[in-house]
Amino acid sequence: MARVTTGTGDEGYTDLLGAVRVPKYHRRPEALGAVDEATSALGLARAHAADAEVNGWIKAMQNDLYVLMAELATPPENYAKVDFKIGAKDVGRLDALSEELKGRVEIGNKFIIPGDTVLGASLDLARSIARRAERQVARLYHEGDVTNPEALRYLNRLSDVLFILARYVDREEAGHESTRAG
Repeated sequence: MARVTTGTGDEGYTDLLGAVRVPKYHRRPEALGAVDEATSALGLARAHAADAEVNGWIKAMQNDLYVLMAELATPPENYAKVDFKIGAKDVGRLDALSEELKGRVEIGNKFIIPGDTVLGASLDLARSIARRAERQVARLYHEGDVTNPEALRYLNRLSDVLFILARYVDREEAGHESTRAG
């Protein structure tokens, strides 16, 4: 049976992958926490996504973020040993989804106030958390703690895709509601 409580963090330190321990407030666990929050917000969105295609897109993003979390939890001395890393193909998949979604929904040039639908608002929440994660990973990258530029590119693209996806689901759900009301 898996142990949830280990007690190893009771002193305010956490393990990275390998034998490295850092304070829980260290910039690496901060970035990991923001990515974890984005994954959880995507889980909320996925729980509200009735459309199988949308659900699949969200689940794929969550899987990518788990890879990113493992990558971020790997200290530099162990980085060359691991084969789980966000790559150009992952960024390319987001670019392709972005283009597909932009072909389905018009993105205007006005400010959006989230909340038209629960699913759209959940995606906007995930987007804003992904932006915070991006800022934290940018710091790690600029300070040399993270050397994979694709990790930073992925988070940048993710927040863009989530913005477009939120507009898409808001429009789709509004269309279904107006159909039902008629």
